[in-house]
Amino acid sequence: MQFWPRVRAQREYPRLRTHPQAKEAKPTSFAGYKVGMTHVIVTDNLANSLTKGQELFVPVTIIECPPLKVSSLKFYKDSSNGSQTVAEVFAEHIDKEFSRKTIKPAKSKKAEDIADFDDVRLVVYTQPKLTGIGKKMPELFEVALGGSRDDKLKYAKEKLGKEITAKEVFREGQQLDIHAVTKGRGFQGPMKRFGISRRRHKSEKSIRNPGSLGAWKAQGQTMWRVAHAGKMGFHTRTEYNKWLLKIGEKPEELRMDGGIPHYGAIKNHYLLIKGGIAGPAKRLVRITDAVRASDKTPKSAPEIQYVSLASKQGN
Repeated sequence: MQFWPRVRAQREYPRLRTHPQAKEAKPTSFAGYKVGMTHVIVTDNLANSLTKGQELFVPVTIIECPPLKVSSLKFYKDSSNGSQTVAEVFAEHIDKEFSRKTIKPAKSKKAEDIADFDDVRLVVYTQPKLTGIGKKMPELFEVALGGSRDDKLKYAKEKLGKEITAKEVFREGQQLDIHAVTKGRGFQGPMKRFGISRRRHKSEKSIRNPGSLGAWKAQGQTMWRVAHAGKMGFHTRTEYNKWLLKIGEKPEELRMDGGIPHYGAIKNHYLLIKGGIAGPAKRLVRITDAVRASDKTPKSAPEIQYVSLASKQGN
């Protein structure tokens, strides 16, 4: 069954249940909008590779990363029932688009007034107005910080009400974990949904249904393990150890012939990540430091010789 429970996500962007640890006082995660895919030619820098020093074709996913803005600081206190929220300190000036998502309280505490806490996190919101996806309502989520308790507090105070860029969080060549919500595919049959085989031509009643509905006597019902038609896709999924090849600061470098299908022009910093990423274009993807990075992947990014700007509109 691969994943169970096979439930649909509650919203379009994923929720992080755990956050990676870091020694440096900086955010451990970021977010961006999936643009699409292209390919690059890189020089292989894998130490023991048979193609070391040669040029390789690598498919990459483009993620546009407009700066995140810090709306508030959230303080936590450890307890026997887990971390409990102690207080939340809001920034004085927040963009008007923030009110589309939630309401800022009229009164707020100050960070200097809060002394009894064990952890502090940033509550940030995205700025889709800076992109070309045609959206104004921001996404709102928490970002954990690395470092000691005092380092976290110092960094959080400095960033309250200010912007965070992808360059401050990641570096080229590091490994990332990608959290995304997959494409929703609607109501599908068991062959597509579970990958069961098509029945032979002499089978009765149906061709694309399972051959057996399982035991009947013991439980008095059809078990959930039996492949049936139903809603498919729109699941929260995590992919580990994706290789960050480039952090681009000049969006004009990716002006593709005929434009980028289903997206538009890139207007902000962007990431080139090796391989594919879950979800459709324009959907928010959350990116974190790798929690279990592979030793086989080089810690430095390969040299990119060529980025394909050919039309992706098809033939």
